[in-house]
Amino acid sequence: MTRIAVAGASGRMGRSIIRALADAPGAQLVAAVERHGHADLGKDSGELVGIGKNEVPVTHDAAAALAKAEVWVDFTAPEAAAHAAEVAAQHKVALVIGTTGLAEGHRAAIDRASKQVPAVVSSNMSVGVNVLIKLLVEAARALGPGFDPEIVELHHRGKKDAPSGTAIMMANALAHAMGRSLKTDAVYRRQGQIGARGEREMGILAVRGGDVVGDHTVYFLGQGERIELSHRATSRETFAHGAVRAALWIKGRPAGLYDMQDVLGMK
Repeated sequence: MTRIAVAGASGRMGRSIIRALADAPGAQLVAAVERHGHADLGKDSGELVGIGKNEVPVTHDAAAALAKAEVWVDFTAPEAAAHAAEVAAQHKVALVIGTTGLAEGHRAAIDRASKQVPAVVSSNMSVGVNVLIKLLVEAARALGPGFDPEIVELHHRGKKDAPSGTAIMMANALAHAMGRSLKTDAVYRRQGQIGARGEREMGILAVRGGDVVGDHTVYFLGQGERIELSHRATSRETFAHGAVRAALWIKGRPAGLYDMQDVLGMK
């Protein structure tokens, strides 16, 4: 059995992961962690997520959780995930991080941790999304510069970061495949008399509203034709099952930084 601790246990993703772990052969939830002072501390995590008592109470004691665990799964906030990565590395606990909105400093902390322990880091752990990214790279290389790439992403009204981490993943993959750079070629809004589209532009548009879990469409716009490749998530369970798959895969791997392409054997 792979012993797994879940951070952000009371959040939407944390609850989904706890439910997914209950159905995953070879996985054992050993700790459910929340921030100090949270209203759910002390509650049984199984009852909290609607699967019945599992005898794993929600705790704020991350050190005790890490002492029990082989893998730390984190879908929390950037600062918390970066700190958890540093502490997990000290305890030699592998990492699965799906937290989005990571800034350069957060990524640097996770990179340092990955020198000591294996870490899967991905803004989207859906199996479908990661297969789509592989297809995007192949399409971009085959279509060539005659097709203009544009990304449109839709999320619920409560999402705090924009563009989504998944849209940035897609844009980075396209930039690499097409010899472009997000720093110089990405366009996040268009307004007014902006002139014709630049040859190297990569448009990334964020739409927010309602309860949309996550929709992403990439357009390749050519002369007289276009290709649209889309992924639509209707439940967070897709991300949770991907995270559990990553947690079972990462156990025993050498220290290093991995992504879902590694987990799915697509590299």
